[in-house]
Amino acid sequence: MKKLLFTFLMILFTFPAFAQEIVEGDITTNRVLTNNNSYLLRGFVRIQPGATLTIEPGTIIFGENSSQGTLIVKPGGTLIADGTVNQPIVFTSEFAKQGSNRTPTYGDWGGIIVLGNAPINVPGGTASIEGPGDSYGGNNPEDNSGIIRFVRIEYSGIPFSLNNEINGLTMGGVGSNTIIEYVQVSFCGDDSFEWFGGNVNAKYLVANRGWDDDFDTDFGYSGKLQYLVSLRDPEIADQSSSNGFESDNDGTGSDNSPLTSPTWYNVTMVGPKQTSTTVINSLYRRGMHLRRNSQNKIHNTIVMGWPTGVLLDGSKTINGAINGTNYIKNSIVSGSNVNKNLDTVSASGANLNIGTLFANSGGRVFDSNTEVMLTNPFSFSSPDFRPVAGSPALSGAATPPNDGFFDQAATFVGAFGSVDWTAGWTNWNPIGYPTTSVENENGILTTFELKQNYPNPFNPTTTIRFTIPEAGNVKLTVYNLLGQEVAALINEFRNAGTYEANWDASSLASGIYTYRLETGSNSFTRKMSLLK
Repeated sequence: MKKLLFTFLMILFTFPAFAQEIVEGDITTNRVLTNNNSYLLRGFVRIQPGATLTIEPGTIIFGENSSQGTLIVKPGGTLIADGTVNQPIVFTSEFAKQGSNRTPTYGDWGGIIVLGNAPINVPGGTASIEGPGDSYGGNNPEDNSGIIRFVRIEYSGIPFSLNNEINGLTMGGVGSNTIIEYVQVSFCGDDSFEWFGGNVNAKYLVANRGWDDDFDTDFGYSGKLQYLVSLRDPEIADQSSSNGFESDNDGTGSDNSPLTSPTWYNVTMVGPKQTSTTVINSLYRRGMHLRRNSQNKIHNTIVMGWPTGVLLDGSKTINGAINGTNYIKNSIVSGSNVNKNLDTVSASGANLNIGTLFANSGGRVFDSNTEVMLTNPFSFSSPDFRPVAGSPALSGAATPPNDGFFDQAATFVGAFGSVDWTAGWTNWNPIGYPTTSVENENGILTTFELKQNYPNPFNPTTTIRFTIPEAGNVKLTVYNLLGQEVAALINEFRNAGTYEANWDASSLASGIYTYRLETGSNSFTRKMSLLK
């Protein structure tokens, strides 16, 4: 008995004892999440207009995988997630808990979506956000959706539907009175940060080893951004091709206003290509892909280790560079493929020598990343992006404007001078968060599983359900009894999770068919009966 009591006390005092509460459905009245509990985010949780969700510093919120747990701030709703450097607020995968028998990975849960009433350039003034489809946009540029400060978002980016993933932090029509500072997005299954219109400003953003783009701007976003850094894994890139910046006015490159025209100061983009011999995923593309009539104003930025450094794409974007409405000044590009530090495509008559323009705007190009002389920028466990003595990043910068937002002391190129502003609140390899949750173990995916189709027998449609505990390419194929393929239901990358595929056999005759799931070195086959 004494031994049992001693063991219990050791467990009790080894880890903080948290209770776990489920957060689900609509939040219609003010609610507070306290740091003496942990929380499970189940399904789409919407903060409705007039309601405020306040999250105490140090609180941990786990996103549920099976329900695509996602936090959505509706226009008129408010999120106060105001952590501290020593007590950041953490949104993470349910599989990042201590004792989980599944390792967290990209796209384990949804993410955070903040929607507001600030202007966007979509005709009619409103649009539906990618993923859940909630409406956003309006005519209030000073709209206030709350505070997101000292917050980590980990393992988000679950596919809501085919080719429709949720980002780490999505901002749609968010206004300038919203505060976004000190936010780290790690291991996101889609873009780490994406702005759809609005004019919210942001500082101190970290995109850590994301899957698709690091910073994506669309639909007339026109805010101010300072102190941004991204770090990439050479093995991980998206099937749509991965970039550091991706910027569009809209999907067609229209002249709809406001134009996408953010102002950037002090950014460091560390790509996948540490040296000229580094083997990287072939789907990696550009440090900056500026296209479709976007008109970015970029200053004091380092783009290092990308196959192509900067790409200006399309006549409207290129003409903006010629006319001075779209520019990159006082910046450094290094370590790109031969003759790919700076590039243009689809000029359609626009006459631009991008190398000359870049050099005349205080730009410098280096063949190798070591010439930039940053401390340890490619480390996954403890990166240090600060320049060492003698680094070219310590000279040649522009002074940020004195407008009440930008830090004028940032007279260096890149996101860092002598101070590492990521210290204390970031986590580059997050796992093992404490909880005393008594959770249904069915939520923990540990094995590959191919379930029997339902209904079975069927006529003419049926549903096939399967589970994969780790990300990879998935093939789900239907064969007749002669071994001939009659339907390819899935053949694409999927994040870990449980999926359903529907099959319509209207054109086939009654009989026995087999369906096979293949992923990695695993293969499973079952039979089903079509009975007409």
